Amino acid sequence: MSSVIAYVDGPNLDYSIRATFGHRYLWLDLAALVERLRPDDTLERVQYCTTLVVKDPAALADQKTHLDALAAHRPRDVQTELGHYTVQKPRCASCRQGYRCGCTPPRRFRRFEEKRTDVAIGARLVEDSARGASDIALIVSADSDLVPAVEAARRLDPLRKIYLALPPGYARPSRHFHSVGAFTINETALRNSQLPETVTEAATGVVYSRPAGWK
Repeated sequence: MSSVIAYVDGPNLDYSIRATFGHRYLWLDLAALVERLRPDDTLERVQYCTTLVVKDPAALADQKTHLDALAAHRPRDVQTELGHYTVQKPRCASCRQGYRCGCTPPRRFRRFEEKRTDVAIGARLVEDSARGASDIALIVSADSDLVPAVEAARRLDPLRKIYLALPPGYARPSRHFHSVGAFTINETALRNSQLPETVTEAATGVVYSRPAGWK
């Protein structure tokens, strides 16, 4: 039996679930999902790298409830690391000036860009390969920005197997993932890897319930 560490790209996974199935599978038990995807392996931990929602207080509250439930349900199995969003201010295509240019109609646009998630996953992947933390690395993402980290991890530990679990909606990995075994997470795996409807934190007795919009 081999040991496995999973590295989960939260924004990529969440977006893909919403785009493919709506909100009904967002109440996800990440440890249970990895165990279902790798049933013959021993789970060492899930490294969950995600970013808090911006500009949507209700969605942020639901996300925080999910993070608290994950921490309460299997605290030793899931480690969460938070990134952040930065505001990008693209230039107007006409006058090349910044946000709030004088064109008619005025271009008033902003774009939020997620930061640090892929860097965090890459750093943990390389670190764990350097210290021989597990036999298998399972990356839950379709982000090709992780390719350099995968290549570095392989140089550090050529015997460590690396697999790519693509979020729903992705049929195949980027061509830049050379010789990485890949498969797509299906609906059955998501459906059967949900947290209980309510999760109670053992130390405090606080109860976390699945958000109403996630049913």
